[in-house]
Amino acid sequence: MTDANGFQRFQGTEGYIASKPLIDAVNCAVALERPLLVKGEPGTGKTTLAQHVAAGLGMPIEYWHIKSTSKANEGLYVYDTIQRLNDARFGEGDVKDIRHYIKYGPLGRVFAASERQVLLIDEVDKADIEFPNDLLRELDEMRFSVMETGDEIVAKERPVVIITSNNEKELPDAFLRRCVFHFIDFPEPDLMKEIVDVHHKNLDATLLDQVLIKFYWLRSQRELRKKPSTSELIDWIAVLLRSGISKKQVEEHLPFVGTLLKNEQDTEALSQFEESDTTLPSSWSELGPRYQQ
Repeated sequence: MTDANGFQRFQGTEGYIASKPLIDAVNCAVALERPLLVKGEPGTGKTTLAQHVAAGLGMPIEYWHIKSTSKANEGLYVYDTIQRLNDARFGEGDVKDIRHYIKYGPLGRVFAASERQVLLIDEVDKADIEFPNDLLRELDEMRFSVMETGDEIVAKERPVVIITSNNEKELPDAFLRRCVFHFIDFPEPDLMKEIVDVHHKNLDATLLDQVLIKFYWLRSQRELRKKPSTSELIDWIAVLLRSGISKKQVEEHLPFVGTLLKNEQDTEALSQFEESDTTLPSSWSELGPRYQQ
């Protein structure tokens, strides 16, 4: 959907429930042709956002999943010297043409593409602190040179760049200035119900209520080192449905906690709570004023 000014291009998709502020951030980035930097808890849909932006805008997508060893130039291209050496040794291929051994990376491919694309740079904070700065010129100018051939690759249309970060490292100010920023807040219960409905259609309302009460209660426990995320909630509901667990059983205890809690300290803390005389909450009012329905 596009408004009269062509600004509201992205409206979310059937498979991705986006908040109004997130939709606005995407459309700002598209309009300004600047990267969108998205932060938020793990499991809040940062990576899948790029997939659905591509679907919503009708564009192809390239993925660049960053590792601790990733270097910025790898996103542009690599010169496969080993393949060229083997071809020269065994008499295969045209070793005189170096261009045969230039392999574009994700950033290089979206620059070289004939149509506008979406590029996901996923978990940029995993790489070395200099990694974001090393991308500044290319992201600004949307061009780069292949040193071995002298070719210059210039983007015909500026790609829609979505960058995710889990806040493992602070990102350089010069990099941040060039981005549109959005922090994905953890969904409140009403929005979470919409998200759950995307993945589990027509879920019994009373069961969903008990599931969400337990989920938000669990997230509120200060003893937890890692709070369960949206993606873990979706998995938990899937297990509950496949096992035939009833609403009453969820009221009384938390089954299959291994889908929600991912370390031994957290599961031990929950076990100690369940062994005490304290009962699990079964109504929103027990969670405090914030969750009054």
